[in-house]
Amino acid sequence: MAESIDRTDADATLVQLRAWLARHDFPPNTRLPAERELCEILGVSRGDLRKALAALEAEGQLWRHVGKGTFTGARALDVISLSEIERVTNPAEVMRTRLLIEPMIAREAALNATSAHVEALRRCVRRTREAQTWRQYETADNELHRLIAEASDNRLLLALFDALNAVRRAVVWGRLRAHATRPPADHHSFAEHDRIIATIAERDLDGAAKAMFTHLRSVERNLLDARLAAE
Repeated sequence: MAESIDRTDADATLVQLRAWLARHDFPPNTRLPAERELCEILGVSRGDLRKALAALEAEGQLWRHVGKGTFTGARALDVISLSEIERVTNPAEVMRTRLLIEPMIAREAALNATSAHVEALRRCVRRTREAQTWRQYETADNELHRLIAEASDNRLLLALFDALNAVRRAVVWGRLRAHATRPPADHHSFAEHDRIIATIAERDLDGAAKAMFTHLRSVERNLLDARLAAE
């Protein structure tokens, strides 16, 4: 019987709290009065108030921050800055993320690329083959992958790519290249890039995604092998 009464009191408090919030129609992120003051306003016990607050928080109507108070609306996402991500991530995480995102970007590029996009990709891939240094190659390679993201015709995907690419360039693997000053003529990326561009030009959505995944797997494997050799 006592448990039933306690539940009824808690339910009544939740109804009162909902009504009080509805009357005031607070804008999002408004700080509510302290629990003691709310208890006096509603005429309820602190235990019942906390149960009601917890119920509304679970629904996304309120959010609470220890030491700061209770606020209306859903909790804002804690989006960390790119500089913070750079400090806490690592090359392996970056590669796994590329493997998740860039094949889907290539798929969208195959769906939406124009003839101008395809021609720009072909010019860029020629520059990767003509590069006289690793730095020239990497500059052209960066441009190639971004052009694929541009060809997706999806501004959000492009923004995600740019953020990922910024982190990738900041998370230094070290100079894991061989002694050669430029990519060898049989560098794995050349044929892989050609395959990606061909599938995009052919509007082969699944083929483009697969070609990009295969390419990034090769990149991952070569980087890890070089890293192990350097240790």
